[in-house]
Amino acid sequence: MKTEKIKGPASYFPSIEKTYGRPVAEWQELVRKHYPAKHMELVAMLKSEHGMGHGHANAIVAHTLAEDKQAAS
Repeated sequence: MKTEKIKGPASYFPSIEKTYGRPVAEWQELVRKHYPAKHMELVAMLKSEHGMGHGHANAIVAHTLAEDKQAAS
């Protein structure tokens, strides 16, 4: 039985949790507290205020925005 490989932003989550020591849900909560900021403003906030790398910050923001957009529809 083959395990399906995680693709897209979620593929970064194990690395994000290991690198920054906080679960992804906490990062998503932090992003949501800064709404209605734009995507790149949220990425910049994670980078400048929390020292997150661009790829990791972008993955958190993209996944959170997509999840919230889907929930709203």
